[in-house]
Amino acid sequence: MKILAVDIGGTNVKIKATEQNEARKFPSGKELTPAQMVHSVQELAKDWAYDVVTIGYPGPVAHDKVLKDPANLGKGWVGFDFADAFGKPTKLINDAAMQALGSYEKGRMLFLGLGTGLGNTLIIDGVIAPMELGHLPYKKKQSFEDFVGIRGLERLGKKKWQDEVFKVVKMLKEAVIADYVVLGGGNSKKLTSLPEGCRLGNNENAFIGGFRLWQDYGGK
Repeated sequence: MKILAVDIGGTNVKIKATEQNEARKFPSGKELTPAQMVHSVQELAKDWAYDVVTIGYPGPVAHDKVLKDPANLGKGWVGFDFADAFGKPTKLINDAAMQALGSYEKGRMLFLGLGTGLGNTLIIDGVIAPMELGHLPYKKKQSFEDFVGIRGLERLGKKKWQDEVFKVVKMLKEAVIADYVVLGGGNSKKLTSLPEGCRLGNNENAFIGGFRLWQDYGGK
């Protein structure tokens, strides 16, 4: 089976297929609609062969359906039929969950994406459990992502932000009884050291996760 993985971000949409060595991308932005995204992906991948599609979506997803329009893209994502638009069997997954699946090795893993907000996914013995922990109250009537997302980094400065990352990682790791934590997202590279029990992820792992979603992958 030949798989096309699509990773939708607020700045770029990146794509890669199982038989390709290099990813391709095009700009996204606040005006991007799902129909425009599909058309641009098809144009960018027109010389690639693929049988099925995985879409990593920057927002909540359940049962291969978008639950909420994203803050950093255009409108019309809820209710959009991606399989019909692509003309291929299509699976949808939260973008953090897709990168988490690509980062997973075994056991009980917590993935935290340090980016615009706080992406988060728990994988237990190969079973994916996407979560929305970033919006939960943390302190001072603000959420976790208000402290460890981009707003926290800009407000606190790098040193205090890193201190908050360490506190949040420890708290959430203990809360979900994770064996280990993988830190992904663009801002994870700004950390000068890592909390205990953590390792860095890699944005390329999103494509691995997109491929694994169609494969018989237990990861146990």
